[in-house]
Amino acid sequence: MKKLICSLLLLAACTIAASASQSITVSVSNPQNASRHDVPVVIQLFPYGEVRSALVTLNGQEIPCQLDDLNQDETFDELCFLADLDKKENKQYVVTLYESGEPRPYPARVFAEMVMANTKDKTLKKHQQNNFIEAITARGDAAYTYNLQHHHGVDFESELNGIRIYFDARQTLDLYGKFKKQLELKDTQFYTTDEQKAKGYGDDVLWVGQTFGLGAFRGWDGHQPTLVEPVRSRTQRIISYGPLRTIVELVDRGWKAEADKAPVNMTLRYTQYAGHRDTDVDVFFNKDVSDYSFSTGIINVKGSQEFSDKQGLRACWGTDYPATDTLKWKRETVGLAVLVPRNNIASEEPANKDNYAYVLKVNGNHMAYKVNYTSANEQFGYHNAKDWFDYLTAWKREVEQPVVVSIK
Repeated sequence: MKKLICSLLLLAACTIAASASQSITVSVSNPQNASRHDVPVVIQLFPYGEVRSALVTLNGQEIPCQLDDLNQDETFDELCFLADLDKKENKQYVVTLYESGEPRPYPARVFAEMVMANTKDKTLKKHQQNNFIEAITARGDAAYTYNLQHHHGVDFESELNGIRIYFDARQTLDLYGKFKKQLELKDTQFYTTDEQKAKGYGDDVLWVGQTFGLGAFRGWDGHQPTLVEPVRSRTQRIISYGPLRTIVELVDRGWKAEADKAPVNMTLRYTQYAGHRDTDVDVFFNKDVSDYSFSTGIINVKGSQEFSDKQGLRACWGTDYPATDTLKWKRETVGLAVLVPRNNIASEEPANKDNYAYVLKVNGNHMAYKVNYTSANEQFGYHNAKDWFDYLTAWKREVEQPVVVSIK
């Protein structure tokens, strides 16, 4: 009997320990005189010890949240949730962090995928592939990394956009235009069939060639952008699949960014939030690169109309044929934009036949910028240059006036 009581006491103690939790109140305030939707709120978890699961509530009602392990060490580093705020509104969220359990499942609002090419499998439908992977690394002297993956590199999407990043020295962002707000890349894998097209699915809407496409990060030789080569190796990997944000990374080891300087290691992190057509880009280096020159920008779509506020926002609106594999479809009209912090701009270059370019300086070993686009196919988006440029001006105001987050 004594042993039984001891065992029960021990079990109770273990249960209490396993369910140990702590709660914090997160105040989120909108400084703008305009409502905002799906605003990311990110909480760093290192002050709270080991966190294995979490619950976020607003006025007692559960809302979706996400835990992410950014450095892949099996410990969650960040929690995020999305806030809807009226003009000048403040909301109080209660976040409960648990030392045990698993992240709660919520409906996916983003998607990411990497797939190895598998053309010999005759059981698959046209264009469909199923050799799913999470990371791939190629040596710098690999002959043709572009064709190693189906859709030529990692892809990801929110309900509003779809992007693939080429697995080669260009590392270009290529674009998928939608008609409806929905996730599609799991079904189309960037190659829409006739049947899917008839059901209202989108498709590739941009030809990028050797250009920046949508905000690719490149070197600069003093006159023009340079590709991310030579490198010792290049990697693509998926850090997070969702449900509220997907995070993918490109890692270039031993990049000889400038001939007369030491090689550097670079990590490009792309974060796509649900409900967003814009994408966050973070650039990390393994050393101070303040004395290096880099570049980014957008493709000069044929005959496009340019917009620049001369303060880091550069955009265009134009129409061209998309990639050769979709020439059976009509010419596509797109609006593109890149938003770069002013303290990272060395110069804004005149437009040429390929690009609208910025020369960049990285102050230390990290910089961040944003890219954004629309397709005129969208039933929910923008259909002329004026509306697109007006939206971008409002978007920049939101970026420069972030919500105010405080924790207690």
